[in-house]
Amino acid sequence: MDSTSKILVIDPVEDKHIILGLASELRLGILHLLHKKSLNINEIAAALEVPQSTIALNVGILEKAGLLSSEIVKAKKGNQKICKAIYEELVIRFVEEDQSARDDLIEVEMPLGLFTSYEVSAPCGLCSPEGIIGYLDVPDSFLNPDRMKAGLLWFEQGWVEYKFPNNALYKNKALSKLEISVELSSEALLTDQNWQSDISLWINTTEVGTWTSPGDFGDKRGKYTPGWWKLEGSQYGLLKNWSVTDEGSFVDGIRISEVRLADLGLAEHHSIRVKIGVKEGADHVGGLNIFGRGFGNHDQAIMMRLYFG
Repeated sequence: MDSTSKILVIDPVEDKHIILGLASELRLGILHLLHKKSLNINEIAAALEVPQSTIALNVGILEKAGLLSSEIVKAKKGNQKICKAIYEELVIRFVEEDQSARDDLIEVEMPLGLFTSYEVSAPCGLCSPEGIIGYLDVPDSFLNPDRMKAGLLWFEQGWVEYKFPNNALYKNKALSKLEISVELSSEALLTDQNWQSDISLWINTTEVGTWTSPGDFGDKRGKYTPGWWKLEGSQYGLLKNWSVTDEGSFVDGIRISEVRLADLGLAEHHSIRVKIGVKEGADHVGGLNIFGRGFGNHDQAIMMRLYFG
């Protein structure tokens, strides 16, 4: 659970009791009411037009599931039970296999602000989950030491580049796939779901290909976006998986170019350089948002995965 935004992430295997607690239209109605304000049993019963005994029973189930809290306070006549919703959002996450334990995979997560070089144009900026880093629309703010804390960065045109360790050099197996996973969106004035932007990826100076982002999303707050970040700002992106294999390059399994692993010169360097940006001559120069930990819909920064065998 995120203590700031009050999000409960539910594991469908470990948290079956919570899911069972939600498996009732009446209990969902109770939570919806309590999301607006705290109420006592009588007030809930009156609002939902359900007997008090039925409400008391279902409130007990929600309490047992850890979805609401209650306290007994004095009333005009005796005591009353005041109920309060604990969480603002409930997210069911289907956790995949622990990939870190796989012998055929090496995974490295790069913090968003740990870029080694950049070239960006305003409007641009960075922020951490706690606040703005440097000054908005000032490219030199990308030199601010606090950039290491960044959970979101954006610019209209240009690029940022990262250096990952080339762990493929120390594996006694052939590399079969290199994958970059990152949450991205366009960057519009305020937000615009129909604001296209051509976002390109380079590996070791080789242009892998371009994916066209459909828009800049601000219709609802990102699952991990902090409450202080204005709703008019970019809230979340789309998690895109770029991959290069011996057959070509792909985004989410769709071929984007003929660039293959052999074209990347991986054996020649002790690092793997990854550059993400929007080219000056692109058909859609619609800016770029990169979401990391503490922002967006995916609790990750920039992931590199090396698959072997």
